[in-house]
Amino acid sequence: MSDLAQLLAALGDAFTFVNLAFVIGGVVLGQFVGALPGVGPVMAIAIAIPFTIAVDPLPAIAFLVGVMKGGLVGGAIPAVMFNTPGTPDAAATALDGYPLAQQGKPLKATKMALYSSITGDTFSDIVLITVSAPLASVALLMGPVEILALMIFSFAVISGLMADSLAKGIVAVGLGFLCATVGLDPEHGTPRLLFGHFEFYDGLPLASVAIGVLVLSEIFRRLSEAGRDVKPAVVTRVSSNPADSRVSFLEYWSCRFTILRGMLIGTALGALPGIGSTAAAFMSYASARQASKDPSSFGKGNIHGIAAAESANSAVAGANLIPLLTLGIPGSVDAALIISAFMIHGVQPGPLMFEQQGRLIYGLFGAMILANACNLGIGLLGLRMWSFVVRAPEPVIFSSAILLCIVGVALTSGGLFGVVVMLIFAVVGYLMRVFHYPVIVFIIAFFLGPRFETSLAQSLVVLKGDPWNLLHYPIAIALLMLSVVTVWWLNRQPLPKDE
Repeated sequence: MSDLAQLLAALGDAFTFVNLAFVIGGVVLGQFVGALPGVGPVMAIAIAIPFTIAVDPLPAIAFLVGVMKGGLVGGAIPAVMFNTPGTPDAAATALDGYPLAQQGKPLKATKMALYSSITGDTFSDIVLITVSAPLASVALLMGPVEILALMIFSFAVISGLMADSLAKGIVAVGLGFLCATVGLDPEHGTPRLLFGHFEFYDGLPLASVAIGVLVLSEIFRRLSEAGRDVKPAVVTRVSSNPADSRVSFLEYWSCRFTILRGMLIGTALGALPGIGSTAAAFMSYASARQASKDPSSFGKGNIHGIAAAESANSAVAGANLIPLLTLGIPGSVDAALIISAFMIHGVQPGPLMFEQQGRLIYGLFGAMILANACNLGIGLLGLRMWSFVVRAPEPVIFSSAILLCIVGVALTSGGLFGVVVMLIFAVVGYLMRVFHYPVIVFIIAFFLGPRFETSLAQSLVVLKGDPWNLLHYPIAIALLMLSVVTVWWLNRQPLPKDE
């Protein structure tokens, strides 16, 4: 099939009624859970993965991408209305969004957040579509030694950015690699860490580990911190002036340079593994304040602050998929979960995807653009409705989430074995959160463990066990040196970290 025919066929797949229904459903679910403080799209993606097994790969992945995109928009709702961000990256939005809502302009603030978010997200998607195929071609030229060095560099970045200390980041990576070794040795087929249970021959179930560490552990943490007092609902004053409930084109256009700066920052940081949307949002906010002629107005209801934060954190969404699709390395926990969804559907992420699964990839690109349009339309229709979602009681939300986790994992693993594994890793994840070990680093290391082990074995064969043979691989040496410099520099200049 020619490239043009493949592209047209992929677009036809993306714009079918079934795929459109899954995209809309994902966006609605993402905005819903994004508007719930403490839940967020990561939890929704993890719970939803088992329920997409019976669906074709394109609608399943498009649904998860829709949840991710919708969550970015929904997270701004409680940040603006109640100064309680629905997602960590919306914390920067609350700095100016909540003061604007206190002035009687909550709809103006949420609409500015929506427009900026969609603009940043669309820009990063265009960058993803433009650069991913050429980068995949370059990645195919890399041998096992270069791939191993690249993965070491990625873990250096992730550990340095997402952990309180380098030691905790290394421990989380090591624990993830240890759990990934359960099952058969990929090189010799030797059973490892089975403990007499034949169910471990295929390794630990991806869905069980992901949902246990990311979802149930967070639910347990939130329930342990919950008190008996029920907080009263917050009533936000709404101005009677119609101009205070909308964002005119002139107001949006006045923020064009702020949005452009945020898009560039978010896309650049999103393409680097591990930095995350929270850091991008705060860096964009700080740069917008520094470039402003009236920096003192920031934090008091300046729409430029909302535009800076939302354009940056949403631009990270598409850019995070660049290392995933080109190298098979997730840049964030969302991307790591999407990798697990690919693997459940029998698709191995990496540069060969464009050659072996080109129709699926280009169909996914079409679904991403479609999700942005749905995000805008559903956001405009649902802004008023989502503001009531944040009042939902935590017991109802978390009990429903636990039930969905158990049902989803049982369906994926074929019985209670996966549920038991999920509960064990829920305890592991809870303890990691209590002692401030980064669960995101752990889950990414777990997903990449088999590939890292394979690359290491191949590199040892290529180098013949002699480290001096690395001198014949200058790219690998450069990446290893960059890893050392990155760890040293990031531990001297910490950035805000995603939870």
